[in-house]
Amino acid sequence: MNKRVSPLFLGLLGATVLGGVLATFDNSFASVTGVVLIVLGGWATSLCLHEFGHAITAFRGGDRAVQAKGYLTLDPRRYTDPVLSIVLPLLFVIAGGIPLPGGAVWINHHALRSRRTESMVSLAGPLTNLVLGMLITAVVQLFPMPGLLGAGLSYLAFLQVIAFVLNILPIPGLDGYGAIEPWLSYRARELGEKARMWAPLALFVLLFAVRPVGQVFFALAYLVFGAVGGNDDLSVIGQSYFRFWEF
Repeated sequence: MNKRVSPLFLGLLGATVLGGVLATFDNSFASVTGVVLIVLGGWATSLCLHEFGHAITAFRGGDRAVQAKGYLTLDPRRYTDPVLSIVLPLLFVIAGGIPLPGGAVWINHHALRSRRTESMVSLAGPLTNLVLGMLITAVVQLFPMPGLLGAGLSYLAFLQVIAFVLNILPIPGLDGYGAIEPWLSYRARELGEKARMWAPLALFVLLFAVRPVGQVFFALAYLVFGAVGGNDDLSVIGQSYFRFWEF
């Protein structure tokens, strides 16, 4: 049974680190490339960590099968479909800055010890994003950041906060609903199961197409970002350089 960290995950992490190095250069092409690598590599890395958070919590809560499925290796190929898990979320970040939830780990809920454990398994993913956002903002605050490094990291941290705010919503198909689902009545869970496939899609349509909904969502995201010490100005600069084609 493979217990090693996936080389693919290490490659994503390495691309992020390389982006951090390039972002410190004075050369504009190198620094912009660095921001792009920080955001794309960092976001892909966080997708793996998000799913790992679900898996390790389930493992400790009684579902030993997650180890045999390879979920604990951080291999993005193990988290359902690589296109849904990595490629599509990255495309959503490029298109609009809203990080689409990635793939999913399949949990044997019958093996979990309690409803509380089930809730914690669901919450582990978005809480991982929140912790990552807090850690990145702390690094930006505590250490001098040459070039565009601070801007790139700040935008990556903001994406983590967006992912937390989005996933924590109590909407079928998202982790926030998964946290309350074990406590719902059978009828409510049955309705939630029917809505699981289309509810997240409806939410994204509202976020993109209905301006007031998007404004409220991003206002909440910026509120949380500020609460964890994020720098709004740096994140906006990072986003502008990440979306360099709009200059």
